[in-house]
Amino acid sequence: MKRFSMGASAVALATLPFNALQANELNPDVSVILDGYYKQNATALSHRGQGFGLGHTELSLSSPIDNLFEGRLTAVLEDHEGETELELEEAFLQTTGMPYNLSVRGGRFLSQVGYLNSRHLHEDDFVERPAVYRALLGSHYFDDGLRLNLLLPVPFYWQIGAEAFDGGRLSEGDEDIGVYTVNTRVGGDLTRSHSWQAGFSYLNNRQIQGGHGDDHDDHDHGDHDHGGHSHGAGYTGENLYITDLVWKWAPDGNNRQQQLTLSGEYLYADNLNEHATSDDVHEGWYASAVYQFAPQWSVGTRYGQVELKEAHGDHFHDQELKETDVMLAWSHSHFSTVRLQYTHQDADGFDQADNTVILQYVMSFGAHGAHGF
Repeated sequence: MKRFSMGASAVALATLPFNALQANELNPDVSVILDGYYKQNATALSHRGQGFGLGHTELSLSSPIDNLFEGRLTAVLEDHEGETELELEEAFLQTTGMPYNLSVRGGRFLSQVGYLNSRHLHEDDFVERPAVYRALLGSHYFDDGLRLNLLLPVPFYWQIGAEAFDGGRLSEGDEDIGVYTVNTRVGGDLTRSHSWQAGFSYLNNRQIQGGHGDDHDDHDHGDHDHGGHSHGAGYTGENLYITDLVWKWAPDGNNRQQQLTLSGEYLYADNLNEHATSDDVHEGWYASAVYQFAPQWSVGTRYGQVELKEAHGDHFHDQELKETDVMLAWSHSHFSTVRLQYTHQDADGFDQADNTVILQYVMSFGAHGAHGF
């Protein structure tokens, strides 16, 4: 009978803790999100051009690293004027299992200000973020920095967090730490069928006095008057305040069959630059209702408006955009969505404001984690 012996390397492996073995054996979760669209007309403040285009297409890798850390990397491909652009949207480490419900995240990641910003774009119910998000946050603000979150030990959901960012992706400047944020979220279940969440966020931009808030005359105003395409916020202020409220209904908590979601946010930015007075502010809001009336079908409507001050030297020009969206979406499964949307714009100070019809698909394969509340 042939005998087998355990070598030194196998003995060393056998003495490792179980969680270390488990981490070493894990392969990263791979996720791909395909986003494509056809858009009838160019519209104001839009990040999607007219005609056929590639939207926010993602390639993401994520995995536990060991029993203390997990990591994620997300690369995004987008089409701009016939050229494909590649950008690194996320590359972060996050702690797991820290005491007192603490968590720390470091690297590049989406800021958790507001309700929508911390969510990936493919999770949205509409083709684009509301106009106020596109103007003040560049649709979604991500940056290089550090985050600390604390989940408080109370009988309802209450999280508080703070972030420090480089700030270069929000406005130009030379501060080592250009952006600070603080935020809090509270929520809970009213009954088995009803749940809610409310939040407040504050963002301080230390770079605004030396950033592009002073220099709009030197920038391409196509970013403010889209048709165009922009990766950053077109309008900023030293202080940005955001309040949000979300309510969801699903019969007996079963959102696979039916669900109604009502949500809204209000954003206010002041101290726009050294020439601004107390009357010179950016502000806007949106409210949306999305009803999943069958397992594969949902319909939604959203109205929003934003009032902006466009800097021209030592004075400002007023701009206003009102936007109404109506959409119908079919999801054959959790991994595929086809969306038809009509957008109506009414504007003052935007030459490209128009009405448009958009047909979009969002398809995913590979690992697909659960979406947030």
